[in-house]
Amino acid sequence: MSQAPQNVTQLLIGWGQGDKEALDRLVPIVYDELRRQAARYLRHERAGHTLQTTALIHEAYIRLIDQKNVHWQNRAHFFGIAAQLMRRILVDHARTRKRAKRGGSDIRVPLEDAVAIAKAPQLDVVALDEALNRLAEIDEQQGKIVELRFFSGLTVEETAEVLGISPATVKRDWSMAKAWLHREISSDEQS
Repeated sequence: MSQAPQNVTQLLIGWGQGDKEALDRLVPIVYDELRRQAARYLRHERAGHTLQTTALIHEAYIRLIDQKNVHWQNRAHFFGIAAQLMRRILVDHARTRKRAKRGGSDIRVPLEDAVAIAKAPQLDVVALDEALNRLAEIDEQQGKIVELRFFSGLTVEETAEVLGISPATVKRDWSMAKAWLHREISSDEQS
């Protein structure tokens, strides 16, 4: 992003306090980053995927604008929420498509090299969502770390800032969460 994170944070705080002008200045600044997030999600989707990058951005944007009671902490917090919304949109889309096809194949999302959750190069987004929900029930912090690191692409430091924990804790929980998800998803695939 070309704008300093502090400028984004100031605009987010202004928007959260009801300043419509802050929102008008914020949108062009964050749009490119939202586009990169959406493209990262959709980059390795199957050919002919019906949800396009622009549609994903616009749906996430509409849901972000509807966030009335969020007290934005900073840029990383904003993009973390955006990642959660994009995840929900993709999972909802996959489930709807699966129901429409009566058991057709799920949308598959590739795992980045940094996220070696499964042995297979691609992972079923619905299976990942279900496993991540189970993880969050067991350890909410680890679930949030996976969302911020995997789905939003935040760094260890940005994740630590959003969650108010140390980078060392993020690294430790990130490793444990990846191992747990790998085991869960591998056992689901064998069932």
